[in-house]
Formats: sequence, structure tokens, C-alpha cells
Amino acid sequence: MSIPLAERLRPSNLDHYIGQSHLVGAGAVLRNAIESGNIPSMIFWGPPGVGKTTLAHIISQQLKRPFYALSAINSGVKDIREVIDKAKSQSFFGTANPILFIDEIHRFSKSQQDSLLAAVEKGIVTLVGATTENPSFEVISALLSRCQVYILQNLTKEELIALLAIAIKEDKFLQSKKIQIDEYEALLRLSGGDGRKLLNVFELVVQSIPNLEIVITNEIVMSIVQQNIALYDKAGEQHYDIVSALIKSIRGSDPNASVYWLARMIEGGEDPLFIARRLVVLASEDIGNANPNALLLANNCFQAVNTIGMPEARIILSQTVIYLASSVKSNASYLAIDMALAKVRETGNLAVPLDLRNAPTKLMKEIGYGKDYQYAHAYEGNFINQEFLPKEISGCVFYQPGNNPKENEIRKTLIHLWKDKYGY
Repeated sequence: MSIPLAERLRPSNLDHYIGQSHLVGAGAVLRNAIESGNIPSMIFWGPPGVGKTTLAHIISQQLKRPFYALSAINSGVKDIREVIDKAKSQSFFGTANPILFIDEIHRFSKSQQDSLLAAVEKGIVTLVGATTENPSFEVISALLSRCQVYILQNLTKEELIALLAIAIKEDKFLQSKKIQIDEYEALLRLSGGDGRKLLNVFELVVQSIPNLEIVITNEIVMSIVQQNIALYDKAGEQHYDIVSALIKSIRGSDPNASVYWLARMIEGGEDPLFIARRLVVLASEDIGNANPNALLLANNCFQAVNTIGMPEARIILSQTVIYLASSVKSNASYLAIDMALAKVRETGNLAVPLDLRNAPTKLMKEIGYGKDYQYAHAYEGNFINQEFLPKEISGCVFYQPGNNPKENEIRKTLIHLWKDKYGY
């Protein structure tokens, strides 16, 4: 088939759309906006293959709006202006303002994004941007302030299996075969929550088996995919796998593998700032207080790459990657904030103890705000044993120092201060 399975199965309305129920399920915010016909310009932020492009098409079809699509990879300011001029010319005939869909909007330069501002502000077009990157970093603030950001999530196991069932039932090519899926694990693992990748793999497997009756197992899937790896990785899908390989190699303390995957990203034309941002996150998530200098170096790397640019920035990235890979590791800070967030969601907005509250007015002082607070610097060793957590969760432990020289010292300090309160 010349048209890929994912394209053949693209739904035309919300009732056939798989996933993102938090946005388009019954009563959800985006569905309400679409059904009301009053949609803002918006940016869909989420991983690949979760339905960003499909959702843009559905909005256009459901609202009967003209649809223009540009890709930030191969479109420039001239292409944007041509679309805007076309939208202006159509507006004289009472046509609803068109949807301008821009895929990978994070790859647009500042000048390209600037060229969209007036048209979005005046309502000449309704912008729908799609990005796999945090729009706070990648989209200029003036444009971002005019858009609603919607976060799309990876498809669940159940949603991916439902997608395969729909494909087998509704696609004409697949209907011509008798397909039975005995094992899903390999298909789901290769998809990584990416619906488009799942359908690509599934179609590749089916096309590779000449029989009319097909029984799909994990072994068959892996055998076919390994034989056709170039087809499987078409259209740049391998990009996300290489990013993952870089992060996991650094986390695994292998500087040689890390610098290899860095080279693959550079040679593939990856944005060096994208790489540098990933390194800043990793420095806290995987190293943290085991080596606080890691975050300082990663942040300086980001600034230097932004200032220097390529090709010299490759050396700065290499130094940072090798340093991070060679550093002692700890995920204690990452675990601590996630545990604290879970406790907040579990217990809600617990009251701040009176002694910790600010008392800027006379009345607040009179009713006891800050009354029993003990100023740590007024005591020996700049420490006094007092309660800082709400009483309902007193003694909860979120931070457990990692087993490394730096955090072992932190552990000793905490034991000295708090004795057995937190079980260090």
C-alpha cells in the first residue's frame, strides 16, 4: 500500500479518536471548546505519535474550517505569509477563519514565529502548533501568550491495543487477511506509546508475511523488525531512540557510549540547544547532590552552546557529556520531589503551622502568626529542633541521601541534627 496504515486510519471526528480523554473526552475542556465552535489558537505539546496532527485535522473538519499545514522543517517566512495572504483573501467571502497547523513549531526561528503574531492576534488564522518540546523554551513569549497550551500524553496499553483492533476491523488491506494477535508485548514495546509507530510496525509485520492467515507472536515481530530495521526507523523515528540511548548511557556511567550517541545526534543535525537542555535535566535527575558541580557545568554548557554555536559547540557538549557520564550518580532529589508531590496530592492543602506564617500586620502578630518561631541562627550550631511540616505529616521522609561520598556526608549531618526523627 502506498499510503501508510496510520494515514489510512486517521479519524475524522472525535468519537473515533483514540486517547487524550482528559482533553477530548465527554465534558473535557478541549471537546467543549470544539463543540461550542469557539476555539482559541493553541499549541499541542506531547510525544510523537499521540494524535497531535490528527486532532488538528478533526478540529478543522468538525468546524468546517479551511485547513493549511506547514512543517517547520521545510517552511519559511515566505510560506507563512502566503498562507496568511490566502486567508485574508478568503475572509471577504464570509468564510470562517482557517486553521493554520504548524508541525514541529519548536523548530521555527524567532523571526518565523514573529511573522505569525499579527495574523493570530487579529484572528486572520487560528494557529494550531504541534511540538514535542516544552513550548515555554521553544515558543516566543508574545506568541505563547496568545495560545492555549494543551498537553497530550502517551497512549496507554489499552488504547494501543484498541488501535490495533480498529486497524484489523476497518482497514481494507488488513480485512483481506485473517489476522490473529497472540502476543502484544513486542508490538507495544517497539511502539513506546507512539500510535503511529505501532501501526508502522504492525503494517511492516503483516506485509512481510505472505500468508492469508497470520498469527502474530513476539518472536515473529522481533524477527521481522530486525530484518527491516531501516524501514522501521524511517521518517526520523530513530531520533527519539537516540536521545534515549544518550541519556541512558550517561546514567549508566559509560562515557564512551555517551559520546558516541552524542556524535550520532550531532551528525544527524540535532539542535545543540536541545541536547544541552537534556543534559541540564539529567544533571539534577541522575546526579543531583552526589556531585552538585554537575548541574553548574551542565547549565554553563547550555549558556556556552547558545553563545558559541556550532561547530565549536560540539566540543563543549562533548566535555559535558563525558563529565556527566563519569560522575558519581544519585536520583535522590528526583525521588524526593515526586514523593513530596504524591503526599501533597494525597493530603491536600494542609494548613501552614502558625509559627511558620509571615506576620506583616499587627493583627497577625496579635493572633499568633510567627509567635513561636525559633530563629535557627540564634542557637548554637545555627540549629534548633523544631517542627516545619504540618502536624498531620510530621516525620514524613521525602529525601533519602544516596549512597555516595557527598550524600553520605549529608546523611551524617542530618543524623547529627535530627537524631532518629527521619530515620536517616
